[in-house]
Amino acid sequence: MKHTVLVTGSSRGIGAGIARRFAEDGHRVAIHYHNSEDAARTLYDELARAGCSVMLVSGDITNEQQAKDIVSCVRERFGFVDVLVNNAGIALPTQLVTDTSLSDWNRVMQTNVTGMFLVTNAVLPEMVSQKRGAIVNISSVWGVTGGSCEVAYSASKAAVIGYTKSLAKEVAPSGIRVNCVAPGFVLTDMTRCFPEDVIAGISEETPLLRAGTPEDIAGAVLFLASEEASFITGQVLCVDGGRCI
Repeated sequence: MKHTVLVTGSSRGIGAGIARRFAEDGHRVAIHYHNSEDAARTLYDELARAGCSVMLVSGDITNEQQAKDIVSCVRERFGFVDVLVNNAGIALPTQLVTDTSLSDWNRVMQTNVTGMFLVTNAVLPEMVSQKRGAIVNISSVWGVTGGSCEVAYSASKAAVIGYTKSLAKEVAPSGIRVNCVAPGFVLTDMTRCFPEDVIAGISEETPLLRAGTPEDIAGAVLFLASEEASFITGQVLCVDGGRCI
């Protein structure tokens, strides 16, 4: 059975990889973006030319009305949202917590936690009424282990994990599953600019001796959203090459 899938923050990086994987698997995919319109349109054009069923939707997920409008737009085009992937997120430059301003702290929490909360609240009422649906939240290995000089980001991603487990218990009686993927270091446009020795060092510290790819994360998300995972909820799947062992 093919589904309607909304992937927040899917114009590039991990989000784009997730959107591409669902689309290539035959699902109807809403590619969401806030600021990166050009990248989102490039992905849309690529998938549309390949015959995939895709749409573009924009909006600020930290704004309650815009979060509702994003979901309404997807419903109008593709119908019931079967799968929500809360991927949108931001990080700060590596810095001491004492160098982190309140405004930067709030910005990370608003995007990574409040945005997830608002979009999820926009899809949940219909999921509850339909007695079905799958939600996959994207956390991070730093949400599991904590990261030095990454306190704001780590705290926000740990909140994603707590939110996932609590919501899973709350909505399970309604037939809705909520799970979480915690990626390790993943090669994207943003991380490929790291010096080669830094990437090599991270790879050497990873038991599988390589960095991850968006495709690695996308495969895990696709599985957790699928019927093959119908008895799995409230779980955190670390896709990190063994870094958090």
